[in-house]
Amino acid sequence: MQIPESLKYTKDHEWVSVDGDIATVGITDFAQHELGDIVYVDISALNQALSEGDVFGSVEAVKTVSDLFLPLAGTVTEVNPALEANPEFVNQDPYEKGWMVKMKLANPGDVSNLMDAAAYANHIN
Repeated sequence: MQIPESLKYTKDHEWVSVDGDIATVGITDFAQHELGDIVYVDISALNQALSEGDVFGSVEAVKTVSDLFLPLAGTVTEVNPALEANPEFVNQDPYEKGWMVKMKLANPGDVSNLMDAAAYANHIN
């Protein structure tokens, strides 16, 4: 199970990579493994300002649909265009090809409220 040290994590199994006031968000290796084969990614929040914890989309796996929760407040500025044709990227490479959205953070300091890799590993074990 991959838990990259450079990322931050939520209790809802999203990961966050931050560069200044831009965050890239996806679901963790643990989450994609629990969901199984992902067949569709629906992200409906492009250009929307959302609060932390708001639903920004969903992933559909063979046996279930799961909501995606925004880890930090901000505006979704980009959706990964590759996921429309290749939702399996979330299973194959959740931290690179399988990223879901990029967002402009309302308050970059809020990143400090997220879990580091060690805390997330403890959370899932």
